Amino acid sequence: MTTLTDRACPGRMLVLFLFFAFSGSGCSPEQDASSLETILFVTPEDSSVACYRIPALEWANSVLLAAIDDRVPSCADLRGNRDSNILMRRSMDGGRTWQPAQRIMDYTDGHSASDASFIVDREQKRVFMLVNVMDHDRAPGEYRFHVIHSDDAGASWSEPRDITDEVAPADWKSDFKFITSGHGTQAPDGTLLHTMVNLQRGVFVVMSEDHGVSWSLAPSPVTPGDESKIIAFDDGRWMVNSRVQSAGHRWVHVSEDRGQSWTSRPDSSLVDPAVNASLIRTEERLLYVGANHPTERRSLTMRFSTDEGQTWTAGPVIHDGSAAYVSAAALPDGDVGLFYEREEYTENVFMRVDLP
Repeated sequence: MTTLTDRACPGRMLVLFLFFAFSGSGCSPEQDASSLETILFVTPEDSSVACYRIPALEWANSVLLAAIDDRVPSCADLRGNRDSNILMRRSMDGGRTWQPAQRIMDYTDGHSASDASFIVDREQKRVFMLVNVMDHDRAPGEYRFHVIHSDDAGASWSEPRDITDEVAPADWKSDFKFITSGHGTQAPDGTLLHTMVNLQRGVFVVMSEDHGVSWSLAPSPVTPGDESKIIAFDDGRWMVNSRVQSAGHRWVHVSEDRGQSWTSRPDSSLVDPAVNASLIRTEERLLYVGANHPTERRSLTMRFSTDEGQTWTAGPVIHDGSAAYVSAAALPDGDVGLFYEREEYTENVFMRVDLP
């Protein structure tokens, strides 16, 4: 692999060519990997932006998309931030070089957008972006959900559509609720799937059975849970992998009836300090990436499962220092793209990992 350079946003450059040192015992040849690393968003001391946070990554019709919050007055989350916008960068060569940042969503002051996530409809060749929004002047404290879509791999986007009333009952108006950042998925039967967290009521599956024309909510929540990722298996089962506050590990929830009911269990092998991790399918394996520490957001680790999430490998470690939210995307040549926060949220790094 050739080392390539890329200009970081808004003006810092760093590319590294690395070989991983693996943790744990019994490392097999399949754990050998190399990586190409680029800082996509970094917060300089003289910037008018307080920080860039909450990465989202997706491979969409031969283009790699990386989106992030542009938090202007402070690093506060949506309910405490009057000016939070969505930025995105595109790569036409699988993450080796990147185009300059585009501002995808930028409402007026007091109307903020946060927590971008992608779902690709591979049948329609359309990519959706879901975001959480709040109008601090007209409806302070009320979380709304907007969806935009692109038919040209992120070069242009539709006008936002508010789907809140489709997926959140009226009596949830004042609830603390949000769609998980990063990515959803498309099931083998074509259903678009995502997760929505209601901190008062549980984690719910948001879905579209008509390619994004309409959206609905699966009937039963999973608990315990917070920010979650969902996988759909060929046999029709759904699996939700959840962050759980103060647990020190992940929880796994499986439904065999499209969200009518769930079977839940803790997974102590997936150590987790309560942070948004990533779960995707790569060829015949599942890939989980998250901070591997029970209390601290550090030691970003990649794990594989060949038995549909029943057991996981021990590594490798991607970054042993500070690391928080992460979003992963499977690339068509077998590599994996990672987009994650590190160095106490000051750097947002893309890494292309070459897997055997």
